[in-house]
Amino acid sequence: MARARVGCLLLALLVSCDARIHKLTLKNETRVSVDLNNFGFYANGTLDVNLLSLRLPDQLVNYSVFPVGFTLSRSRVNGVLSYTAEETETCPLTLTKFTSSEPLILFLIDINTLSVSVRAMGDQDNLLISKPKAEAPKGLRKTRQLPAKQAVVPEAPPNAGNDAAPNAGNDAAPNADSDAAPKPAPNADNDAAPKPAPNSDNDAAQPDNKLNPNEKDPALVVQNPDDQAGKKASEVEGTEFQLEKIKQVTLALDKVNGSYNFSFKMVVGLLAEGLYSLKFHYCPNRKPGINLPYSLAVEVTEKNPDGYLSAAEIPLSRLYIGMAGVFFTAAMVWVYTLMKHRYSVFKIHWLMAALAFTKSTSLVFHSINYHFINTEGHPIEGWAVMYYITHLLKGALLFITLALIGTGWAFVKYILSDKEKKIFMIVIPLQVLANVAFIIIESTEEGSSEYYLWKEILFLVDLICCGAILFPVVWSIRHLQEASSTDGKAAMNLEKLKLFRHYYVMIVCYIYFTRIIAILLKVTMPFQWQWCYEFLVEVSTLVFFVLTGYKFRPASNNPYLQLPQDEEDVEMDEVVTESGALEGISKVKKTCNGRERQKESTL
Repeated sequence: MARARVGCLLLALLVSCDARIHKLTLKNETRVSVDLNNFGFYANGTLDVNLLSLRLPDQLVNYSVFPVGFTLSRSRVNGVLSYTAEETETCPLTLTKFTSSEPLILFLIDINTLSVSVRAMGDQDNLLISKPKAEAPKGLRKTRQLPAKQAVVPEAPPNAGNDAAPNAGNDAAPNADSDAAPKPAPNADNDAAPKPAPNSDNDAAQPDNKLNPNEKDPALVVQNPDDQAGKKASEVEGTEFQLEKIKQVTLALDKVNGSYNFSFKMVVGLLAEGLYSLKFHYCPNRKPGINLPYSLAVEVTEKNPDGYLSAAEIPLSRLYIGMAGVFFTAAMVWVYTLMKHRYSVFKIHWLMAALAFTKSTSLVFHSINYHFINTEGHPIEGWAVMYYITHLLKGALLFITLALIGTGWAFVKYILSDKEKKIFMIVIPLQVLANVAFIIIESTEEGSSEYYLWKEILFLVDLICCGAILFPVVWSIRHLQEASSTDGKAAMNLEKLKLFRHYYVMIVCYIYFTRIIAILLKVTMPFQWQWCYEFLVEVSTLVFFVLTGYKFRPASNNPYLQLPQDEEDVEMDEVVTESGALEGISKVKKTCNGRERQKESTL
């Protein structure tokens, strides 16, 4: 029943997630900066940003002093994402000078002039495609803008209409007002004319302004080598701006029912590859005592030439399926070892085998999940749910197995003490909470406030679990230290003590490497090599599993598996007391015919 509820929770979370096609909606938000997304782009990668709705507070705010808008910054490594990762008192949108050579693009929203001012700083090699801000001539209707240097406009035909025609002009034609014929047709100015001129741009006759596919009118063809030949003007969504040459552009901002919206597309150049960070800034809330709420709805789509995955995530699908095969092979070798040494196999050995198989299965589903994200832009819900379930089981089995080995259960003793039971009562629920936090993080947009809350919960719970599993090992070490000096089996206990100390060091090294060292390596690696973090984590997990299996393998000569003898084997001098009746009694050992005998004599 509990497992079914977990599955339903996972499915509900995944339905609202669009993975690399991000849709973020914030209501009554007061944060100064919202981190929309971080993505590693290769050359010819594309970033599509569509601001669906932006509602600003009704209070009068001087947006020229405290602007509102977006920043798009780049970094070669994850550890120094950009200045936007730092909390500074100065609003990034007010920067006029940028000392770094890394590309930085500012999008400043001006609600008074309904425009978006774009400022490009640093070394740019990106192509910006968007609808520019342009004033239409009087008496002409606005249409989609074409690049002025790329559009070829021939002379208008005699019956194309005159200046008074409301739909006769095109914003892309600079001399549209002077192209009218001296003798227009009688019905050229009438929208209800039954036979309008072919190029009169009449909305009643041609509502979509589209040509016949077989026609090739040079007036409506964009001469751009990056586009396909014959692309029509009505299909062009905006003007292309090479940011390397044009450092400042003004885009159009639309207002519908009190909300503002605009969109742009960026194509990454060969020299502009890197890890990009897109953020939204509401600078008025930086002023002390100001906490104005705003609402935001934005859709962001990132794509590399090979798929929807970031540059650091592209190799992960192959990495996970390869490591799944390695873990499966190790599990089969472990099962063969257990079958070979049946006489010294305990239940915990089979639990270790189940952990290895669960780890392999989890990696298989993880690989499939990344494959569909790369090809479709979002995970397939069924495969994603299977991955999260196996990931949850793997995490629970890992900490349960480590804690049982640390307490010596099934090897040294079959009953857990009360304080050891409390460890399991703490670790298992925390592991469930950590996995739920991981699932919520994977299914939540990075810009939402819940994302950072659950990320902090996951980090804290993971550290608590890692610290908790060390206590049973410490208790076992202390117990063996005390036993080695009292029970007469010092040699055996010292061997077990040494083994437990090695195991403690192994756990500490595994925790430090996967939680600290690997993360430090991740933030210092170039953006396209950050998948090595996952590789190091999986390899260290494999090494930890192999060393644990080797040290606690089922073998007769393993000191860890040598159980204590019966209580009757205790030496006589440990139970004989110094009473008056037994005073003077001592124990004498004699050897006769190769056999050891014990005799008691009185003085």
